[in-house]
Amino acid sequence: MINVKEHVAELKDLIIQTRRDLHRIPETAYTERKTSAYITDALTREGLQVQTGIAQFGVVGLMDTKRPGPTLMIRADMDALPIEETTGLPFASKHQGAMHACGHDAHMAMVLGAARVLNKLSDRLNGNIKFVFQPAEEGPGGAKPMIDAGVMENPEVDYALGCHVWPGIPEGDIGIKPGVFMAAMNRFDIRIIGEGGHGAMPHLCIDALEVGTQVVSALQRIVSRHMNPLDPTVLTIGEFHAGTAFNVIPNEAVMSGTTRTFDTETWRSWDARIEKIVRGVCESMGAKYELNFQFSYPPTINHEAFSQTVRACAEKVVGKDRVVEPEPTMGGEDMSYYLQKAKGCFFALGVGREGGVNLHHSKFDFNEDVLLLGVEMYCRVALDLLGHGGVV
Repeated sequence: MINVKEHVAELKDLIIQTRRDLHRIPETAYTERKTSAYITDALTREGLQVQTGIAQFGVVGLMDTKRPGPTLMIRADMDALPIEETTGLPFASKHQGAMHACGHDAHMAMVLGAARVLNKLSDRLNGNIKFVFQPAEEGPGGAKPMIDAGVMENPEVDYALGCHVWPGIPEGDIGIKPGVFMAAMNRFDIRIIGEGGHGAMPHLCIDALEVGTQVVSALQRIVSRHMNPLDPTVLTIGEFHAGTAFNVIPNEAVMSGTTRTFDTETWRSWDARIEKIVRGVCESMGAKYELNFQFSYPPTINHEAFSQTVRACAEKVVGKDRVVEPEPTMGGEDMSYYLQKAKGCFFALGVGREGGVNLHHSKFDFNEDVLLLGVEMYCRVALDLLGHGGVV
């Protein structure tokens, strides 16, 4: 009989050290050179078939049991955020202006931990496991380039599994949401082009700032007046810049924003809706515009049946009373692309505690003991899908 908890516990110090090593060297999207090298070395030491340089810095370690069976993909994201860390931890970021404030150091440590445990148990497995380490989750998105490069082929992935540390649920709980879990997201950037001049002579100008404020107001009304109120939808303008002096009417205003929705059709409609509003406001006020719209990530939709398999494993890890169904979130994740290609589940690992901060905060940290729960989750799901022996 395989005692999964014991196998994971034996590697506790190494799992935590891995997290700390990676926490020290955060690298933002498509700069993950040191991180990629660290992961490559760890997977190579396990004797896995390692492929590097995928979508620039992506890494895949393949465990091929040489026995027929399904292929499971276990995914981690690698990139950090452009945040100056203020945790004061002894293993704080050594890279100025970069920090693992979204828990990707934890994600990588858990997948590497699972690779080490499952490699020891490979004689009890059928099929294949792909340990996928992906760059640029925080944007512009590394999942789709990884898929385009063939990470879900040769062998073809049947099941896709991933995890996110989650301050929104209590520490040590595991959250599994069948169906739609996270929102689809887009980004847009708008440049309003007017005609500047003296602040005392507005009649001789086309005030780009004023046009921009009208655009913002009109865009906000898309949600309140054009969308079904029963379909959760968000439009946020997060940046707005115009003007350089108190007495000068600016000739340019720039803004950037995001949209969020759970509905795929609504997600695909946003570019035309925004274009129509911006064009109409600018034409009515005599201004010109440039719009750059980027479809980002589709909704993260967990496979119903596979989610129940993952839930059953979670109940063995933490007990039935500590497995919860979290509310859907308007946050976006490019794990969604993998879930479009295979039966998949993206689950939440609770790190919420009193006095703790949220993701993307310069003081974000968590109790490292939860890493063992994540590793055990990956191992139990792998053994459930691919195993051919007793497991306790």
